[in-house]
Amino acid sequence: MKLYIHPMSGHSHRAHLFVSLIGVDADIVEVDLTQAEHKTPAFLALNPFGQVPVLDDNGTVIADSTAILVYLAKKYAENSWLPEDAVGAAAVQRWLSVASGEIAYGPCAARLVTVFGAKFNADEVIARAHVILKLIDNELATRQWIAADHPTIADVALYSYIARAPEGNVDRFRYHNVSAWLARVESLPGFYAFQKTPIGIADVA
Repeated sequence: MKLYIHPMSGHSHRAHLFVSLIGVDADIVEVDLTQAEHKTPAFLALNPFGQVPVLDDNGTVIADSTAILVYLAKKYAENSWLPEDAVGAAAVQRWLSVASGEIAYGPCAARLVTVFGAKFNADEVIARAHVILKLIDNELATRQWIAADHPTIADVALYSYIARAPEGNVDRFRYHNVSAWLARVESLPGFYAFQKTPIGIADVA
C-alpha cells in the first residue's frame, strides 16, 4: 500500500492519521507540489484531478481524503470507525460532508491564505470558520465524539484543519469543547500529529 501525500496538506493528514490510528502498513510517498509533481502524467494517471492524497492499495486506487477514510474503514478497521447501521452511518456521513464543505471553506481556506498564499478574502473565510467552530463546539457540549459515543472517521475528517486553524488566524481557543475534543483525538493510540507552521496565531492550547 502507498499513500501519496503532502505534509502540509490537511486533506493528506487526515488520511495519514487514519492509517496510523488503525495500524495499517503503508509506504508514505511525499508529492512535491512546489515542483508540480501532482500534475505529472504519472500522478494524473492515479488521480486525474491532480490532488493529494491518493491511496494505492495493491492496484486499487482511491483518491479524495474522505473516500480514503471510508475505504480504509470498510476494509481494514473495526466497524466502530464507520458504523454499519443506517443511523450510525448517516451520522458519520453528515460530518464527512461538513469536512468537505464548511471546514474546507472555513478553517481550511483561511489556512490556505496564510500558508499557501491563496487569494480568498481572509475576513470572509475566517468568519465562516467561526460559524462552523461554534456549531461544532455546541455539538460537543453533550458528547465526547462528534458522531457517536466513540471515535469515528468523522472525528478524523474534522481534526486536521480544526487543529491547525490558528495558522489561518482563526482563534479556536475560545471553543473549549472543541479544545477538549482535539485533546481526546490526540490521546488516541497511534495518533500522528499534523506538521505545524509558525504562521498565524500562536498555539497557546
